[in-house]
Amino acid sequence: MPVITIKMKKTQAEKKKELIEKLTAAAVEVTNSPASAFTVFIEEYEPDSIGIGGQTLIEKLANK
Repeated sequence: MPVITIKMKKTQAEKKKELIEKLTAAAVEVTNSPASAFTVFIEEYEPDSIGIGGQTLIEKLANK
C-alpha cells in the first residue's frame, strides 16, 4: 500500500479533497497502480507552527 504524505498549513476541506484526487491521479499515472492502492495523509499545521527563513508563516504573510 503506497502512502503519500503532504505537510501543509491548514486549508479548506474542498481544497484537501482536490489535492487528494490530484495526488492520487498523478501517482496512478506514474506507477500504473490502481487508485485504490494509494493512501494519502494530509498533516496540517497552524501558520504559527511553520517557520520559513527564521519567521513564522504568519509573519511571512504579514510582510508581503
